[in-house]
Amino acid sequence: MIPAQIFDQIIDKCSEGLALALAHDEDGAVMELQWCNKAFTRITGYELAEIRGKRGTILIGASMAQGDHLSIIEKLMNWECFSVKVRTNRKNGEEYWEKMSWVPLSDPATGDRWWLCSLIELDEPPVHPSRPQMLDAAASHQELLSGFAEKIQRLEKENTRLHELAKTVAKESKEDALTGLSNRRHFEVELKSWVADLQKGGSDFAVFYVDLDRFKSVNDTLGHDAGDRLLISVANMLRRLTEATDLVARIGGDEFVILRPLSDSALNISGLADAIVQEMHAPFAFEGKSTFCSASVGVAIAKAGMDVPEQVVADADMALYHAKTNGRGRWSFFTEEMHAEAIATKRLVSDLLIACENREFIPYFQPLIDAETGRVTSAEVLVRWAHPKLGLLPPAAFLDTAAAMGILKRIDEITFSTLPETLTAFDEAGIDLPRVSINVSAGRLADPTLIHDIKKSGLDPERLTIEILESVYLERIGDVVHWTLGELKELGVTIALDDFGTGHASVQGLLKISPTVLKIDRQFILPIVSDETARALVASIIGIGKSLGMKIVAEGVETEAHAQLASGMGCDILQGFYFGKPMSAADLQDTLIRTAGNVWSPAVTVAGSERSGRCV
Repeated sequence: MIPAQIFDQIIDKCSEGLALALAHDEDGAVMELQWCNKAFTRITGYELAEIRGKRGTILIGASMAQGDHLSIIEKLMNWECFSVKVRTNRKNGEEYWEKMSWVPLSDPATGDRWWLCSLIELDEPPVHPSRPQMLDAAASHQELLSGFAEKIQRLEKENTRLHELAKTVAKESKEDALTGLSNRRHFEVELKSWVADLQKGGSDFAVFYVDLDRFKSVNDTLGHDAGDRLLISVANMLRRLTEATDLVARIGGDEFVILRPLSDSALNISGLADAIVQEMHAPFAFEGKSTFCSASVGVAIAKAGMDVPEQVVADADMALYHAKTNGRGRWSFFTEEMHAEAIATKRLVSDLLIACENREFIPYFQPLIDAETGRVTSAEVLVRWAHPKLGLLPPAAFLDTAAAMGILKRIDEITFSTLPETLTAFDEAGIDLPRVSINVSAGRLADPTLIHDIKKSGLDPERLTIEILESVYLERIGDVVHWTLGELKELGVTIALDDFGTGHASVQGLLKISPTVLKIDRQFILPIVSDETARALVASIIGIGKSLGMKIVAEGVETEAHAQLASGMGCDILQGFYFGKPMSAADLQDTLIRTAGNVWSPAVTVAGSERSGRCV
């Protein structure tokens, strides 16, 4: 192995100037110098501190011929390995000739692309053999003129080639390489121009933000070549639907933007949005295979009276998000309501982060009643947010946003941490609350740390029921969820399947999960008083659960009639507003003290007659 000190000496004593530049992924001519050796400083006059972070153009002196400059750019853009002999300047302006070589490198670990540049100073200009040193005295005047004519012709051709190269470089700086539409850079320049014109009294204009739905699935199923073909097809479609006065750009990936001057007719705007959506409903074919890839469109208008007209692109993006969240394959127009909603969401996100820091989430409890005795057998924990300004907020006001933020785990931790203290307070007050149940999200169930969080909370697993939404436990659940369920059961935690009947459950799925408790969703319980069909359906669900040895909970018990019917049909436990809405721990404690735990008196048979039950 060669010692590192030997490599250091080679770098320091090498007479060839060396430099490394980090290059842009898509354009080799765009780079930033990062390192050079001492020979590089000696030849160019630039110290390492002076070149670090500078563009490679620092090596192009004022004396370099334009043709040489453009030729270097062309080769760099194409990632060529090449050498040229050129005249250039040192830092102090002194002219000199050098041999400049470029070698492209790549980092397999990060994918970054680099250039290695080497410089060798030449003692004298390179010799051009075609330049005659002396004319033969016998050469004819005609031969001399012919030689000059050929040279002029070659120079004209070279000049034409360089002009075309310059035009190509300028064109590529504005165009998207794949589709030929304007690229992001050109779009941003044009947008500023349109806004400046608007502020000088020009016409209003519309921004269309187009995004392909499920584009990733095209790449995944048909390959990236198919994805590129689709993007080219979409670009051609947008060219066909737009007018010469419009600007059409691809600003990245599967995102396109259109700028269109506003006309007197609103149909000029809505018609284009409709046409884009309709055209994208057609199937896309590639090498004998076809797939569907719809498009969603957001539209916003830039008007002279706007405080920040540049905001129109963000407005169109917001309208696009609205179109996607409402089913995709459609278009939406930006409204002030969307703006207000976005501001409210941003505020909610900020408040939720603060709420986690301040532990503002508190548990509320809804009692579950034993259908045979009327005693409280458990209480379902339902989280509430004690917002310092808005008051007590229900889960519907924040859980979806919390899930999108990825902070449900934190909210679960806060909620779990309060339960041991609550149960201890009940025990010390002589109140019998055998267990509590809590809903767990799909993401948390697939999170192995759930087991750790339960253990860390200090809550007795024997007094805990984990409720799983039916939509979570479908047959396709992964190994991590199976492992978590197994660990929970081994700890002594009871598993309940919540909202049964609302998803896509099957007996096979029930057997896989094997819950101890089956909760029938309230939408099936509510109509059983007046609907015979609903009663038959509930009876079937009860039969399935009982045959598998499960306890049955009826949710949505709102009247005495509901309670009597559900109990009579075989439900073991009852839950609903009839016995109490979700309440604080203090209110639940008061209720259980007042009723001595007997919240409901079931119907009983006395001397052959039935007496109606009642809720205490």
